[in-house]
Amino acid sequence: MKAIVYSQNGLPISDAKSLYEMELPKPQPGAHDLLVKIRAVSVNPVDTKVRAGSPTDKPRILGWDAVGTVEAVGENVTLFKPGDDVYYAGSITRPGSNAEYGLVDERIAGHKPANLSDADAAALPLTSLTAWELLFDRLEVKDGEGDALLIIGAAGGVGSILTQLASKLTGLTVIGTASRPETAEWVKSLGAHHVIDHTRPLTDGLRDIGITQVRYVASLTHTDKHYPQIVDALAPQGRLALIDDPESLDAVPLKRKAVSLHWELMFTRSLFNTPDIRRQSDILENVRRLIEDGTLKTTTGEHYGKITAENLRRAHAFIESGKARGKIVLEGF
Repeated sequence: MKAIVYSQNGLPISDAKSLYEMELPKPQPGAHDLLVKIRAVSVNPVDTKVRAGSPTDKPRILGWDAVGTVEAVGENVTLFKPGDDVYYAGSITRPGSNAEYGLVDERIAGHKPANLSDADAAALPLTSLTAWELLFDRLEVKDGEGDALLIIGAAGGVGSILTQLASKLTGLTVIGTASRPETAEWVKSLGAHHVIDHTRPLTDGLRDIGITQVRYVASLTHTDKHYPQIVDALAPQGRLALIDDPESLDAVPLKRKAVSLHWELMFTRSLFNTPDIRRQSDILENVRRLIEDGTLKTTTGEHYGKITAENLRRAHAFIESGKARGKIVLEGF
């Protein structure tokens, strides 16, 4: 099968060897696995981080979001059958989705939304799982009525779906941050009640819209840069959730307000094969139903064409520029 791989970490994405095509054997499914013929993928910041920072002793396939058709199933599979169209985000410990075929544990896969194209569906799994887990499993938002959520980096992949989930499924006042007119408009179109500029102090932006403090903060990017402002913006007994990789994080400033700190990593359930791993399949099925009934919409930002090494290098470069809006998708080999 065709696969796009890297074999040396740290190369600049402009180097043709940073991502290149090779032939690899088609994988065979284990007991809980689906063998999926992949038709579309999307690119996430984790792809660029692994390529840049994770050494490998053999060619490694990146990419986790995928859409395709189940070609074969393992002996213990009960949720899917050959011929089913699926979407999923995969496991960080297994070969990724930038290949003609991939394996995924059925317990972290869902049926593809019937009303979306392959590319538009591929934009959703990783970010939807991250946003859903952050909002409902980590921050434990119930109805949210009377409270506010500040989403730092609301125009990115996770922010784009989190903004929709919070505005459509809860009573929260949703405040997104964005720094450019086009990204601010994007965040508003996804349901944010307010958009503030994160190149200015967050507390100033909140004051401009008549809000002094928020109960919840979802910090999706540059947490270390915004951290003092986040502490100021949080109400006493508030909750902070983050997904990025600050070099360090001092939790002591949160003590005076009794603010709770929550990490979200979408890969945790599959990484540790947790007893509730099946929840990820359930979340994807919930997202599918919400897409199909029109509550949520895809977060595709750019379609980069076929799944090739050249197009994947372009996608990685754009994500590394920090200017991405929504998700970058690729389709077909």
